[in-house]
Amino acid sequence: MTRLNRRQFTSASAATLAGISFGVHSSLAAKASDNPNEKLGVVVAGLNSRGRSHVAGFGADSRCEIRAIVDIDTKVAERAAEDIKKKYGKAPKIFSDFREMLQSDDLQIVTAATPNHWHALMGVWAMQAGKDVYIEKPISHNVMEGRSLVEAAKRHQRMFQTGTQCRSSKGVIDLVDFIQGGGIGEVKLARGLCYKRRKSIGALGDYPVPENVDFNLWSGPATYTDPKVTRQRFHYDWHWQRHYGNGDSGNQGPHQTDVARWGLGLERHPESVLTYAGRLGYKAERKDPDYVDAGDTANTQVSIYNYGDKTIVFETRGLSVDNSADEEINKLFGSNRGNRIGVIFYGSEGYAIQGPRYENGAVFDKDMKLVREFKHSTEKDGDLNSVHMSNFVDSVVSRDASSLHADAMCGHLSASIAHLGNIAYYVGRDDHATPDEIKQAVEAFDSNDNDAETLDRTLRHLRDNGVKPESEPLSLGPVLNFDPKAERFSDNDAANAMLTRQYRDGFEVPKPSDV
Repeated sequence: MTRLNRRQFTSASAATLAGISFGVHSSLAAKASDNPNEKLGVVVAGLNSRGRSHVAGFGADSRCEIRAIVDIDTKVAERAAEDIKKKYGKAPKIFSDFREMLQSDDLQIVTAATPNHWHALMGVWAMQAGKDVYIEKPISHNVMEGRSLVEAAKRHQRMFQTGTQCRSSKGVIDLVDFIQGGGIGEVKLARGLCYKRRKSIGALGDYPVPENVDFNLWSGPATYTDPKVTRQRFHYDWHWQRHYGNGDSGNQGPHQTDVARWGLGLERHPESVLTYAGRLGYKAERKDPDYVDAGDTANTQVSIYNYGDKTIVFETRGLSVDNSADEEINKLFGSNRGNRIGVIFYGSEGYAIQGPRYENGAVFDKDMKLVREFKHSTEKDGDLNSVHMSNFVDSVVSRDASSLHADAMCGHLSASIAHLGNIAYYVGRDDHATPDEIKQAVEAFDSNDNDAETLDRTLRHLRDNGVKPESEPLSLGPVLNFDPKAERFSDNDAANAMLTRQYRDGFEVPKPSDV
């Protein structure tokens, strides 16, 4: 990407910013309505994917009304507005600039399903304007942003819910209660899995921004690129470019690492992290040794997180997982073909998993025989998406932040797992390593996993997909030691620089002390 030397705005955006202040309103935006018949006005930002689920979830709650939508793609916005009118009888107001709706007193709830680089700034701005906030995972693009959201929720006394829906699943809640009650004995290790096929997003190159997209507003806090992006599919594939997204460790991953952290009872950051990773396999698929995919996040990644007495391991596999040779995982998840998304808890008396269905769980004995299942029934327990959003609305009405299933701190800790693992990869991205070098590193790392065995499984998976370590080596990051309280690495300046980012003028995410 070619970055401009000067930070740029359109004149209209600059004028909009100049005319807006972010003082907390004393209207319904600052408190729940005193009139029980008064609906809460909801604005949904980002309507191209998860935003449609936001419309469905909040639209199904009789206490809410979708009054506005925000999207920088005019076609997406107009289509969404028409759909809302057909379903609910009233068309929402359309905004292209998020800032323009912040002064609207008839909007009490802001939800964000935008690209990741916009999440935190929208959340902070909305809370400063006296609105309660629901943001999809990951709630932040970097660690500093997550802490700013935590502090903004405290300072402005806002309700904040993270879109980690498993926190509202009866099946997962019961599973976690069982684990924490000693159901599988002592548990010191949880393994998150994102075995999810992701094809190449296309070769590097300059592709035009869709003409119906305001690229200045789309870029927002991210450094402006002039004026094209290096991916063929503008929407969604930003996930695999670190300038905007966080790869699958930060896309799918926060669902599973959140459950892993929850089950292990970890309400803190890890003390150290080690990652080996790469964006591999697409050369073999294309049978072109010179092929360069436009993505720069890892599609194969193993991050090991040391919490002192406990360990979380997160594995990302973006290549084909059909006919996997991972016998243990096949036994627990019941298939040797297709995606596997979930968490494995290793107990002294057996195993527990979140999966194979997203909202369910199961328990196995030491011989991996199924002994118990935990399920969330849509018929009895409600649609999971709606249940999670209704929990948030309950808190908006009661003003009781303790009733939230996934508050800002919850979202911050779980998103930061992805950020820390990715930083470890980015710092070591150019440090290609042989399998033996990686084996030596993982065996020396403080962990409750058999890390050499995990490495062997990962290498088998790569070889099954035609990846040869000699021509497409993995990168090995350094061991990064992290101070959970200071939220700083203790021994790596390059890693500390990645805890935040450079922001454009007018789109700066405030520091935690300035929210």
